Amino acid sequence: MKGTIVAVCRSEQTGTRKEPCGEGIFIEDYGMEEDAHASRGIARQVSLLAVESIEKMKALGIELNPGDFAENLTVEGMELFSLPVGTRLGVGGEVVLEISQIGKSCHSGCAIFQAVGACIMPKEGVFARVARGGKVRAGDQVEIIG
Repeated sequence: MKGTIVAVCRSEQTGTRKEPCGEGIFIEDYGMEEDAHASRGIARQVSLLAVESIEKMKALGIELNPGDFAENLTVEGMELFSLPVGTRLGVGGEVVLEISQIGKSCHSGCAIFQAVGACIMPKEGVFARVARGGKVRAGDQVEIIG
């Protein structure tokens, strides 16, 4: 199973949507450089979301763009939430991410939940720690490596 990075996104503050930035530096056991959610020693250093998951929410009538769910990496072509915790993903031939959590609680204040009464993050948001750092760009391949 392979996918493609559609967007690399970051934010300066937690609790806000992330903005596409084209590329990012991912630091081992830290997360994405200059991203508000990055931190050493935590399991949720990087967030990933599939384009296919976002499309489910668009079908409910809401306009969405990469980063609106505060994901660092928007990926097309992989059902990310079906991968087990511990799966390693090679990204762009350099970065290795290890899936650490599937889903997270969606706080009731989430703008998307308020607009349509549903959110995909509790079941389809994927979180990872950075096992090996490097640069990730939109267009890079994502593949399971172990």
